[in-house]
Amino acid sequence: MRYVNNKPIDFTNEDWKTHTPRERARLEALERKEEEKRRRKKKSVPRLLFEWAFLILIAGLFGYVSVFTFGQQRTNIGQSMDPALAGGDVCLVNILAYQVGSPKAGDIVSYRPNGSSSARPDIKRVIGVPGQTIQIKDGMIYINDQVLLEGKDYPAITRAGLAEKPIRLKEGEYFVLGDNRNNSEDSRNPEIGIVTSEMMEGRVWFVVSPAQHRGFV
Repeated sequence: MRYVNNKPIDFTNEDWKTHTPRERARLEALERKEEEKRRRKKKSVPRLLFEWAFLILIAGLFGYVSVFTFGQQRTNIGQSMDPALAGGDVCLVNILAYQVGSPKAGDIVSYRPNGSSSARPDIKRVIGVPGQTIQIKDGMIYINDQVLLEGKDYPAITRAGLAEKPIRLKEGEYFVLGDNRNNSEDSRNPEIGIVTSEMMEGRVWFVVSPAQHRGFV
């Protein structure tokens, strides 16, 4: 029951109509708030528990998907990616990147040699992509007979390996190199060779440890 000037107001009574529109609007708003409070109080404990459990489930599912997609960890072994990555650096891999897109030249990728799920993941940089012809001669990388001009000052390559002769990359094939070009086992080696899209795990995007190396790559 509401009161105006200390007089009770019956919403079902004709006296209600004697109040001004402004008073009626104010009282109706107060009544709606009271009704909403009463409805909230009527919620049962099981329903509240269900709502909390549902929210926790959604949050847990979101966290799991985020970690699985962007937070899988891989450890860089050896010095083949110096100076971009040091031996022992623990990196995060974006698994989704190559589920919805394709590796690009310059990407640092995690892949499993020979496509074996039991093989230790390796980390290298993509140099050549499908449709390109790769060759290493005179210490330099040639892409489609043009010298690859890279943003970093890499030393001259002393070992061309399989890339001594031109290699034409087919659909789904990638040529990868370590940044430490003269101390790296990569697509130049017969044991590794061309990396296919099936071997790719994802794009390396962040170093989480050690702390002094933490940051984006």
